[in-house]
Amino acid sequence: MKVYTRKGDSGQTTIWGGRRLSKDHARMEAIGAVDEANAAIGAATALNLPAELDNVLRHAQGRLFIVGSELMAPDRTGSGSALPRLDEGDVAEVEAAIDTLELELPELRNFLLPGGSAAAAALHVARGVCRRAERRVTSLGRVEDVVPVVPAYLNRLADLLFVAARYANHAIGTADVVWSAEASRS
Repeated sequence: MKVYTRKGDSGQTTIWGGRRLSKDHARMEAIGAVDEANAAIGAATALNLPAELDNVLRHAQGRLFIVGSELMAPDRTGSGSALPRLDEGDVAEVEAAIDTLELELPELRNFLLPGGSAAAAALHVARGVCRRAERRVTSLGRVEDVVPVVPAYLNRLADLLFVAARYANHAIGTADVVWSAEASRS
């Protein structure tokens, strides 16, 4: 299978079912942002994360492919009905992962600046990209139907990435970077 088809060179692309869309259509913006979030998580996993965290994030990456499928194939009739679906159980899995990771962390009492270790900084970048994906899906939902679990999943995944960044720091003994209003004024 070739990577290129030349069919998108005119600024149009095709989603499942044959519908043609402009590449800057709200649906394509949402799909692209989800792809960026997945790539950002992949970049973070290349930074020697603890195995338990790596496993959670790789699982989330697989789920982001399903999110992309939900967005790329909004009409689930015919052959589209065989595509995997996201459901509330996926959101619950992310919540359970957050709860498990938080058991190892000190209580959060302050706002944090993104950073600490390289892995934590990369996870904070992934969190920001995931929030952008959530916003793009929200924008899409204003003009077309979106499966309600998709924005919920992205919201919870961004929360997981925040906790994952803290966990990455904690696992190697690096302190989170606490935000100080006083230091911000100088």
